[in-house]
Amino acid sequence: MIIRKLLVANRAEIARRVIRSARAMNIATVAIYSDADAGAPHLGDADEAIRLPGNAAADTYLRGDLILEGAKRLGVDAIHPGYGFLSENAEFARSCAAAGVVFVGPSPEAIDAMGSKVAAKSLMADAGVPVLRGHTIDGAMNDAVLVAVAKEIGLPILVKAAFGGGGRGMRIVREIDELADAVAGAQREAAAAFGNGLVFLERYVESPRHIEVQIFGDTHGNVVHLFERECSIQRRHQKIIEEAPSTAVTPARREELGAAAVAAAKAIDYVGAGTVEFVMAPSGEFFFLEVNTRLQVEHPVTELITGLDLVQLQIDVAQGAALPEAAMQATSSGHAVEARLYAEDVPAGFVPMSGTLDRFEVNGEGVRVDSGYEAGSAVSTFYDAMLAKVIAWAPTRHEAVGKVVGALRRAQIHGVVTNRDLLVRTLEHADFEAGQTDTGFYDRHDPSVLGACDMSSEVLKPNAIAATLAAASARKSPIGAGFRNVGGAPQRCDWTCEGAEFTVEYRWARDGSCIVTIDSIDIAVVDPVVDGSEVALTIDGIRRSYLVHAYGLVTYVDSALGSCVLNEVSRYPMPLLQAAVGSLRSPLPGSVIAVHATVGETVKAGDVLVALEAMKMEHAIKAPHGGIVSEVRVSVGDQVETGAVLVIVD
Repeated sequence: MIIRKLLVANRAEIARRVIRSARAMNIATVAIYSDADAGAPHLGDADEAIRLPGNAAADTYLRGDLILEGAKRLGVDAIHPGYGFLSENAEFARSCAAAGVVFVGPSPEAIDAMGSKVAAKSLMADAGVPVLRGHTIDGAMNDAVLVAVAKEIGLPILVKAAFGGGGRGMRIVREIDELADAVAGAQREAAAAFGNGLVFLERYVESPRHIEVQIFGDTHGNVVHLFERECSIQRRHQKIIEEAPSTAVTPARREELGAAAVAAAKAIDYVGAGTVEFVMAPSGEFFFLEVNTRLQVEHPVTELITGLDLVQLQIDVAQGAALPEAAMQATSSGHAVEARLYAEDVPAGFVPMSGTLDRFEVNGEGVRVDSGYEAGSAVSTFYDAMLAKVIAWAPTRHEAVGKVVGALRRAQIHGVVTNRDLLVRTLEHADFEAGQTDTGFYDRHDPSVLGACDMSSEVLKPNAIAATLAAASARKSPIGAGFRNVGGAPQRCDWTCEGAEFTVEYRWARDGSCIVTIDSIDIAVVDPVVDGSEVALTIDGIRRSYLVHAYGLVTYVDSALGSCVLNEVSRYPMPLLQAAVGSLRSPLPGSVIAVHATVGETVKAGDVLVALEAMKMEHAIKAPHGGIVSEVRVSVGDQVETGAVLVIVD
């Protein structure tokens, strides 16, 4: 079978990634897109594109029937599902075969075998792969039975969705009285994300590392592993930093992991790219978690240490080719690190953010950036909030980390809040440098602190001065325009940053320098230069350059000191509508999936009153204080915007 035209049944960075390899193989490509993605960059990369009417994934990227209809109309030979959406949908793989279209992935039978984590564990145990003991939760189980099962397994317990992945439908339970709520929440989230609310319990391994092994099989009976990746730095059970190889895996342990992964693959006659995931205890003992029957988000780190193009290998295998010698005898060289850049508010609890990327520049020497976004792209609430993967290879781990950190520090990302600061501070943390990267990293190191904006005066004051002088220049008040022989009132600009309010006053001295006052402290700025968005300041004998970009009253400043977002206080503010005292507002745009509050009910601080779904995750909205519910303004199914009043608690 020769593939001449390939449809990529996905979006954003993975669609662009697949298209890139297909183009290098002289294969024509077809993209798909929802209405929300009508201006997405992946459409420009493809030769043709098919519109899927609607916005929600259920109406678009999960509509296998519409995708196959478009494939037939355009004479497509094969479909690459990417990851997520239909990539692990056995029925879609069967539908492709029935339509005479090659599914670039494993067989439907292999997907089925691994679709249920419960059945997969049983199969792997029979194949001799180490597994953790667990118990499936029947929907009819009462609390007493749940407690009995939990006591038999032993605390702490992991509640986990039987279908799907990505941390959705997953809860850690350390106290028995938390179990019932954790199971109910996991069932709801799993049902919403995967269409099946079945969950199971298993013993939670304390301080584990998340180690996964890349596998590859072909139709000629060859199965190989392409070494391990460590994915232990996670928030909400979702990976955000990955590396290869793992600092905790010895050569002997690597052989054991590889042998277990190959045994798992052979047990299901695996063909194509896949990943066998393990949890590894501090002792080095490891246990099977699952097989992801698709390409992984973090596949680039494996590509960089092996020199292999995994997407090209997928397509070659789908065409019936045997794995090449380079894959059969693969070697690992150097170290690779990947950081996932998300549009999210870390201090607020990793709340996904939406908006328009007014500016989006992420690059660096020797750095690979896989992204589905460009300047001007809209980040919607309908899909995952990942903006880009920033990846680097170097001969040593220290050098690879340095490249990623440098690219993130220099990045200009305007329009949405991101986790950039969290990534940088994690990668620079002493524990990360020492390889102490188990999945409890953020339990020990508060992400709301690591990911907070740097509000130190050493960073904020120079950036605020640059923003103020740039604003003055933009208003046609050229540098030095404030100078008089007779002193006059200083000019001023009022700003807020991360809730803090401050005023920057400036006046011009006879020697041409600018005297700036912040918090009653005078700062002398020698020979300030403003040239469009570029500002050069010399303060205390140190000269730095600042890039200043204003969008209305919001100003972004990027410099060697770090980046910050300043909000200019309007001199003529419009009166704002005041919400009622006790209003519980939505922290993000999303869909209401549960309402637990009723008018007249007495609630305690911390009680969950509303549950929202946004960007594939469930978010619990809790009462900030105790009181009586006087109003409930939303119902299940409502779409709400950021700041919308959900409930009022008197």
